[in-house]
Amino acid sequence: MNDRGYRGVPSRRWKAARAGARSGAIGICLLGAVLGAMPGGVLSAENPAAATPPAARDDKIYAAVVAHRAGALDLLKEIVDIDSGTGDVAGGTRVAAVIGTRLQAIGAAVKAEPAEGTGLPDNLVAVLHGSGKGRILIIAHLDTVFDPGAAALRPFRIDGNRAHGPGVGDEKGGLVNAVSALEILHDLGLKNYATISLLVDTSEERGSPGSTRLIRRLAKQADVEFNMEPGDPPDALTVWRKGSASIRIQVAGRAAHAGMAPQDGRNAAVELVHQLASLENAFPHSGDGTTVNLTVLKAGERTNIIPDYAEATLNVRYRTLEELNGVIGKIHEASRTTLVPDTSVTVAHDPAYPPLTENADIDALAARARSIYAEIGKTIALAGNGGASESALAMALGTPALDGLGFVGGDFHTDHEWIDLDSVAPRLYLFTRLLVETGRDPPHRSKP
Repeated sequence: MNDRGYRGVPSRRWKAARAGARSGAIGICLLGAVLGAMPGGVLSAENPAAATPPAARDDKIYAAVVAHRAGALDLLKEIVDIDSGTGDVAGGTRVAAVIGTRLQAIGAAVKAEPAEGTGLPDNLVAVLHGSGKGRILIIAHLDTVFDPGAAALRPFRIDGNRAHGPGVGDEKGGLVNAVSALEILHDLGLKNYATISLLVDTSEERGSPGSTRLIRRLAKQADVEFNMEPGDPPDALTVWRKGSASIRIQVAGRAAHAGMAPQDGRNAAVELVHQLASLENAFPHSGDGTTVNLTVLKAGERTNIIPDYAEATLNVRYRTLEELNGVIGKIHEASRTTLVPDTSVTVAHDPAYPPLTENADIDALAARARSIYAEIGKTIALAGNGGASESALAMALGTPALDGLGFVGGDFHTDHEWIDLDSVAPRLYLFTRLLVETGRDPPHRSKP
């Protein structure tokens, strides 16, 4: 996910329902060690506090999930051990080739879609045609935030019930979950869908500059979009996300020799520090609402020259467009006051993803997912976080979307990123059944 900042926050609807879930849970059969299931209950959509009997488990899909689990982890190891940081064309192409080969083996029409920006690998689109009704779009990304060499330094490894490695959760685990679910559908001959399209995005970690138009085109053609970002622990789907934007503060000054004539210079770095200090207490740095954080700082190239240029990038996460505009307005206002004479300050911003706002369409898909999870004796929370994703682009076009369908994990964008291996089989069952259900009975598109 794009600059995921912290663990998920329960949705307002989930907070209201959770108290009822604790008292209304009913016992059902255990799945056993492979699924790591626990007795649990199902909450009805009409009355969250009222428990209702879960539907029966689909034994054919369950058996296929158990059979595919080891192979899914083998595939995950293979692609985690290939560097594919955003902009690594060779590495991204290698991962796409591995995935494309697997999808061609189950009859998918696989096509490389050129990136919409320079220095990025081609995106991958695989399409399966069925005999049913639903037009399903799955989006997963293969790019990570890690530099070349990370996979050799920290290859895929299993430690207890966790797997580690660069991008193991964000989002190579989700990509593997999607591919494995499609393989199960093929193996069981389940084709009760019109089309299933899997888009493998190669630039999500930078806000999808290489795929935004492609995402919009595919989303317009779909009845539903599923996003394979990881689930938040202990086990949650993502029903809201903040939007993401970058704001650049650029200061122009005057260069001078730092030892012989420093008085002739106009220090752009000092002015930038002044600008940042004036904004330090203007915005929250963490929390459920708008946050603003300094992420990139550049000034000077030589130790003996007063810098004539300095630049800072602020990462903004916001729940509404009005909130973003408010942040931009305050930064523009602050830029009008300078401390260093003869310096000038310019403010520019680059939006990436809009916010994903919880609504009735998302809630309806989440209710389906929770009902499916109850078939295997598990419950799932509904949450949100500050990490942006492509689902917001789909939802903005009126395509119902559900996010956080990858494996459960945490510590994303760090050298100790992990996934919970106990979540692999339950999440694979959930996603496979969700494809079956929405293929048979797709949601209705809303007007954007």
